[in-house]
Amino acid sequence: MKEYNPITPGLRFRTTHDFKEITKGNPEKSLCEYLPRTGGRNNRGHITSRFMGGGHKRLYRQVDFVRDKLEIPAKIVSIEYDPNRTARIALLHYVDGEKRYMIAPHGLQVGQKVVSSNKEGDILPGNAFLLKNIPAGTAIYNIELKPGHGGQMVRSGGSMAQLMAKEGKFALIRLPSGEVRKVLVDCRATVGQVANLDHENISIGKAGVTRWSGRRPHVRGTAMNPVDHPHGGGHGKDHGGRNPVTPWGQPTKGYKTRNNKRTDKYIVKDRRI
Repeated sequence: MKEYNPITPGLRFRTTHDFKEITKGNPEKSLCEYLPRTGGRNNRGHITSRFMGGGHKRLYRQVDFVRDKLEIPAKIVSIEYDPNRTARIALLHYVDGEKRYMIAPHGLQVGQKVVSSNKEGDILPGNAFLLKNIPAGTAIYNIELKPGHGGQMVRSGGSMAQLMAKEGKFALIRLPSGEVRKVLVDCRATVGQVANLDHENISIGKAGVTRWSGRRPHVRGTAMNPVDHPHGGGHGKDHGGRNPVTPWGQPTKGYKTRNNKRTDKYIVKDRRI
């Protein structure tokens, strides 16, 4: 963590990363592509996602979430910053010459080797195995929901899940939210905890930092006119005399919107319990 002398109001409470773990240099050009910006607008120019726009330009890094290059060891060449996610990414050089990015685990060092396998192997940070080949109690991340579809869960900076147990064709995994979920044992996961543990401790210090991220100010419904929001209008701080809703009338603040009965059977323990 890096703290600043309070020579301006915006620096008084601001903290940032010190980036000591980041390898100096430019990203791998062959794994970067242009990231178009919409400003929240669709192909007709209409705003379909509010409060988006501005922000710094970014290149998108093509990250390998599938880890399907099996039984071939790869050397960690660099640990890099990725502007598109809170996690750090690691550049892998495989022995056959191919280069890929992966989500970097905490403690991974330049020069180490990692491998992805369908067999049992060393339970070391960065190695990827099928859940059936990972011991119970192991910290994991980048977890697949469908075999071969690539990791979809537990990918943000500092997060990790725990493999609780294995029962038949399912593994029980405790996610960072507290939810306990069944996942097929043929799904792949990576051993370790996602790097950038200090992400949750960052204090942005001023509103401008949010603007650099491409997020515009969020306007309260009570500050609008009746034509713009169900909470709009009134006198002073009038709340409209109704329960909180979205601009389109859907209840919020506690109203459950989950509607996927097909996967309810895989949730062993709800995160709200």
